Amino acid sequence: MRAVVQRVSQASVTVEGTVVGAIDRGFLILLGVSQQDGEAEALYLARKIAGLRIFEDAEGKLNLGLADVAGAALVVSQFTLYGDVRKGRRPSFIEAARPEQAVQLYARFCDLLAEQAIPVQRGVFQTHMAVALVNDGPVTLWLDTAELVAGS
Repeated sequence: MRAVVQRVSQASVTVEGTVVGAIDRGFLILLGVSQQDGEAEALYLARKIAGLRIFEDAEGKLNLGLADVAGAALVVSQFTLYGDVRKGRRPSFIEAARPEQAVQLYARFCDLLAEQAIPVQRGVFQTHMAVALVNDGPVTLWLDTAELVAGS
């Protein structure tokens, strides 16, 4: 699984003119699922993100996590995180999971994140979404379970 985690002061997802998910302070998480991903990757990534300490404490150091600041997460499915542009000009999405697998792991990841005491809002899987955000910092991180597990 791959995730782009952005620390935000607010974020929302709109589908067909209707806001379907919105948060104030927290993380906007763009989540991609590969064909090789399963429960272990979803659990690892949910725990890793829930534990990230990327909010400032009273001394201005990045020592606080989502729970410490009463933050929330807005999770948006993003198969294009597995776009391969090494050849040609059109991305190849061969590594991305098929929708049947991806929707299950996307939902499972959201549930696992919620089990970490993080309020979770969601986009709508396999729809055209308009994502709005105010990146706070800016702070943006790239997480890839293939790299994270190997580096643990």
